[in-house]
Formats: sequence, structure tokens, C-alpha cells
Amino acid sequence: MAAQTFRFTHYDLKQLRAGTTVEVTLSAVNNVRLLTPGNFQRFSEKLDFKYTGGVAKKSPVRIVIPESGHWHLIVDAEGHAGLAESSVKMIAAPAAAAPRQQKAS
Repeated sequence: MAAQTFRFTHYDLKQLRAGTTVEVTLSAVNNVRLLTPGNFQRFSEKLDFKYTGGVAKKSPVRIVIPESGHWHLIVDAEGHAGLAESSVKMIAAPAAAAPRQQKAS
């Protein structure tokens, strides 16, 4: 039996800094998955893969980048009626707080 195929939208997010928030706006319930390049390759080859995210029941969805690096985002209709229209916006990670200084006593 052939593997079931489903429609998806792929966003290559390129290099992102840890703490950056990815905001995904959807027109319907769909899956939103954040993947490393290796896991995106596995997804493309229909192999088991790991991701951050899941079913997005409300929009917008916000996912925080867990570590600096290259990232891919997939919006897919697996288990849902159809592929949602989607858009993605990056919200920069907050600047690191300046170290607090205390005078020695």
C-alpha cells in the first residue's frame, strides 16, 4: 500500500537565533511543525522525524526557536480537511539583559 500523501506549505526560515519567536497565522486548523534541516530531510523522505509544534487550533501560533541554527517550518493538513492559507512573521529575540552590577561591601 502506498504511503498517504498530504499537502503542506514549507518555509525555509534560514538561520535564526535562539529565543526568536516565529508567529504563524492560519486560515484553518492545521499542523504547524518546526524542524531542523535533518528532520526536514526525513520529513521529505516520508521517514519518522522529530519536530516542535503540533495541531494549531487557534491563530496566530507562536513557537520560540529553542537553539540558534537553521530551521524549517511546515504547515500541513495531515488529519485535517484541507491545507490552510498561512503566513509567517519573525519576532526578534529580546536582547540579553545587561549584567547587574553590585558594589562590593
